[in-house]
Amino acid sequence: MKRVRINAGKVGLVFKNGDYIRVITQGTHWVGFRQQVVVYNLASIFSAPIALEILLKDKTLEALLEVVEVKDGELVLVYENGNFKTLHAAGRYVYWKGLIEREFVRADLSKIYITEKIDKALFSNLEVNKYIRTFDVAAYEKAVLLVDDEYVKTLAGGTYRFWRNDTSIKIAKVDMRQLQLEVSGQELLTKDKAAIRINFYTQYKVKDVEKALLENKDYEKQLYVIMQLALRAYVGAYTLDELLERKENIAKAVFESVKSDVAKLGVILLNCGIRDVILTGDMKDIMNQVLVAQKKAQANVITRREETAATRSLLNTAKLMEENEMLFKLKEMEYVEKIADKIGEITVSGNGNVVTQLKEIFSGK
Repeated sequence: MKRVRINAGKVGLVFKNGDYIRVITQGTHWVGFRQQVVVYNLASIFSAPIALEILLKDKTLEALLEVVEVKDGELVLVYENGNFKTLHAAGRYVYWKGLIEREFVRADLSKIYITEKIDKALFSNLEVNKYIRTFDVAAYEKAVLLVDDEYVKTLAGGTYRFWRNDTSIKIAKVDMRQLQLEVSGQELLTKDKAAIRINFYTQYKVKDVEKALLENKDYEKQLYVIMQLALRAYVGAYTLDELLERKENIAKAVFESVKSDVAKLGVILLNCGIRDVILTGDMKDIMNQVLVAQKKAQANVITRREETAATRSLLNTAKLMEENEMLFKLKEMEYVEKIADKIGEITVSGNGNVVTQLKEIFSGK
């Protein structure tokens, strides 16, 4: 016989020739010389040296052990003294009782929703995180949840977590803020085949999330095409001159014409506007020539009008001078004064009136 001591926090299993005999706990024990004692720490997980089923036949040993069976599609989170310790996937795990207070939280991975009592702080733990799918929806977004490609519900802003399994989970998000769509550089033909380029914009918001995401594919692209076609139809109904005159009405007309089509996309229009109307190369040169010609014609009209007014004024003056000898003399003196201002020296010889002589000089007599 030999004496064996088992310290506190430990337990011993007695074997003889490889066969389990009994379990011994804290204290001093006598065992045979051919018997071996394997000592285990009660704080550690128990790894059975032989088949566990054989050991559990000993009711004394069975009372000291806690067996955790984890099935396929399950997950067990282990807490020791209130703190997360580890987790176990499918398999069998055995712990010693008595020394450490343990709690086992069993999770069903076959479902998608996490309904188990699990602290959110654990979701960032590497061991736990690999079994979880995480989706983030921003505060200004909404999303539709699809499970196995079937609509389940609409999600508001937040973080959503689901168990990772064979079930397909998808979310489609949409921005709920006011958005702007640019229809830029559209080359369009007017009714008289003039080529112009228009930069157009529209502001909109998504009103119906389910309609926008589930009933329409790429609703933003469809909105772009609707605006493009409406703009093309409006421009094609007018000549270039008519279009330039109605430029301010284009946005309003397009806005009204697309309302019903846009509503089918789950979208509402807030505003439309034209940023630029640009004439293409050749058309720009032609319009510049037309503008220059128009301005020249206007200038000629003004010149003729002024010439006519001046002639009419001269005619009226001539009639007055013809009727009034004194007025005629005054007019002569006025012209003599103007001539004298431009001539440095005038020599008049002979007798007679000076004014009469000057008159004879400039009248060619």
